[in-house]
Amino acid sequence: MSLEVVLTEDAARDLEELIGYIGEVDREVAADRVLDRIAGRLEGLGQLPARGAPVRELATLGIVEYREVFFKPYRVIYRVFDTRVVVFVITDGQRDLQSLLERRLVQV
Repeated sequence: MSLEVVLTEDAARDLEELIGYIGEVDREVAADRVLDRIAGRLEGLGQLPARGAPVRELATLGIVEYREVFFKPYRVIYRVFDTRVVVFVITDGQRDLQSLLERRLVQV
């Protein structure tokens, strides 16, 4: 059974900004390729939601409900609920994510 995968408003904005940035600094073709790869990761989460690893920055705080999958250097951070996978963050993995994660996830 496949779970529904949904993006929070923040995650949808993350994806839009990421693809827009890649399109500006590289090419639209590169942006489309990244979008396709991330879309594939999102689709895969619906099939195998437990495949991601716990988010390291949150696990150190004792929060292990959030997981992540990578499409280097990008990270997709999500949580599995009963019938759906909710994506909270899509970002470049080279960023310092501690404050972003605390702001978006710890207060949820």
